Amino acid sequence: MAKTRPGRKDLDSYTIRGTNKIVRVKGVFFFLCSAAGDCVLMRPSDTSKPPYVARVEKIEQDSRNNVKVRVRWYYRPEESIGGRRQFHGAKELFLSDHYDVQSAHTIEGKCIVHSFKNYTKLENVGAEDYYCRFEYKAATGAFTPDRVAVYCKCEMPYNPDDLMVQCEGCKDWYHPACVGMTIEEAKKLEHFVCSECSSDDDMKKPHATFSVSPGSDVKVEPKRRKR
Repeated sequence: MAKTRPGRKDLDSYTIRGTNKIVRVKGVFFFLCSAAGDCVLMRPSDTSKPPYVARVEKIEQDSRNNVKVRVRWYYRPEESIGGRRQFHGAKELFLSDHYDVQSAHTIEGKCIVHSFKNYTKLENVGAEDYYCRFEYKAATGAFTPDRVAVYCKCEMPYNPDDLMVQCEGCKDWYHPACVGMTIEEAKKLEHFVCSECSSDDDMKKPHATFSVSPGSDVKVEPKRRKR
């Protein structure tokens, strides 16, 4: 953890200006680290863009009562090298290795970044619900994990925004359109067996994997997010 500079003191929490919402350094929702701080929405310099999402690592107050937060940024897929891809969900974020110190006044609100598994179990996804399944290196565009399982005939990673049906034979998941069905027809199904399993009930297909990191060697240094 970053050291506190002379003339400053650490705070355990901060009340978002104009609200009664409290941001704490040690949160309970994040899945990668039990000592992780709350996740927050931070005001971008371009108000036409959505708020930035960050995890609070440290809160400091100086002798003039100015409060700064050290944050670890989440990147949206379109902010990463390679951009948004078909399997990226609308609420997907990448936990980056990009840190900054920002004024606490730029915090607009709080949010929850769920694990991928927990997000898929939500009955209702709210405006402040996001999920993270990858860590991201901002300078190289590399992801951890680097490969994920693929599903369906199209062999794409799972996007929780897309409806899929599971084959009772091979247990693979399929997009309705990839097996010649409409979404409405898929929702009415009580049983489904894919074409391969219908001809061979004992067929078990191993999952292939998909590389999520860009194939290029381009390196881009992370830029400070301006307010």
